Amino acid sequence: MEQNQMNNYSFLSKIKSHVNSSVVLIVCTILALLCANMPWTSSWYNSLWQNEVSLSIGRFNLFSHGGHPMTLMQVINDFLMAIFFLSVGLEIKREILVGELSSLKKALLPIIGACGGMIVPVVIYALLAHGNPIAHRGLAIPMATDIAFSLGVLAIFKTRVPVGLKVFLAALAVADDLGGIIVIALFYTSGINWIFFTLAVICILVMVIANWRKVRSKAFYLIVGLVLWYMMLNSGIHATIAGVIVAFCVPATLKNGTGHYLERIRNNISKFPVIDIDNQHNTVVLTHDQIHILKSIESAADKLISPLQDLEDNLQGLINWFVIPLFAFANAGVVLKGMAPGELFSGVSLAVMLGLIVGKFVGVFSFSWISVKLKLVSLPQGADWKSFASVCVLCGIGFTVSMFIADLSFSPLGQDGVQYLNQAKFGILSGSLIAALLGAFLLGRNLPKEDNQN
Repeated sequence: MEQNQMNNYSFLSKIKSHVNSSVVLIVCTILALLCANMPWTSSWYNSLWQNEVSLSIGRFNLFSHGGHPMTLMQVINDFLMAIFFLSVGLEIKREILVGELSSLKKALLPIIGACGGMIVPVVIYALLAHGNPIAHRGLAIPMATDIAFSLGVLAIFKTRVPVGLKVFLAALAVADDLGGIIVIALFYTSGINWIFFTLAVICILVMVIANWRKVRSKAFYLIVGLVLWYMMLNSGIHATIAGVIVAFCVPATLKNGTGHYLERIRNNISKFPVIDIDNQHNTVVLTHDQIHILKSIESAADKLISPLQDLEDNLQGLINWFVIPLFAFANAGVVLKGMAPGELFSGVSLAVMLGLIVGKFVGVFSFSWISVKLKLVSLPQGADWKSFASVCVLCGIGFTVSMFIADLSFSPLGQDGVQYLNQAKFGILSGSLIAALLGAFLLGRNLPKEDNQN
């Protein structure tokens, strides 16, 4: 029981961090749209991302692909997003080991819902994009659920939302991310450079062996991971996958076990002399021995946290307050000039929009409903079908991974893909907005009126 409470507390703490960052994402998205379309900022905004970036030592430039320097947009989408996927990979691994995906009973409903939420949007998109081979490149765009935005909407209703529904939505978004990672790895790989691919495999083997040999240095995995990122960037496999591979190589266990460090802390505390603390304002000057004991306690306490959980915690601020907001500002700037009104609600825009609004809801809800009726799973604790359906609508809020896949789908086409990319971005933004407003409206009607503390 205590372990379950600790896991729930950890999971809900993670939810709060996603919720807080959603406000920043909204601001950056609005700024991007304004900058991309206002006459006095559009030229600056659109040219900013084409500036070349260099991080060089001698003739070697880390930010180079095929011998050519990367642009600022490529650095954001290929390097910074690799850090994002490192964080996602760490979160997925933790959830599989000790969280909401750690057992079949816990994971089955979110995984079934996520499968439906990936399959049905792709089918809808494919039907609407039928006969257009370029548009078909974006099949995977409406697959994703943005965890920050969706949980941000859910947070509006505070404790009216049963904890079970919050956990379901967050776990489903994590499963969605895993699906998105698999799609990127399988379908967004260009021609393989076998030399760089072999070097990438060697980097992976080094990290696997290091994990097996109980190397617990985070710096070691990050340095090897940086080398792996460069090798994958130039191998033809999308470089962001390097972040996920590193995450799954980072150790989740302690070198000497939890009991060893707890015992060390207890022994050191017993050696610390009793000090009169009745006077809270009294300052005691510690001896060298006392300082040594405190540092030993601090060292043992640090080592009680696994490298995986420590790295995930350290990356949280960087991801929430820098990487994702910058990604949003760079990628959400849909240029509306020159787009006919009918174009906004046709083609790729319509396919993505309906994939998110209709496809995500129908997929998640129908797959979940069938699995509950077959008694494979049960509804989240404290939820009924109306409140559950309302949360399923929020699954149509696709942003970060959807934008990322849209860029992967159409950017390689150069000028030929600009129109399709703009349509895809508009579909993502409009579909997400409609899903957020509709979900919020339904939650307001279907959630309990009183605070729900379960």
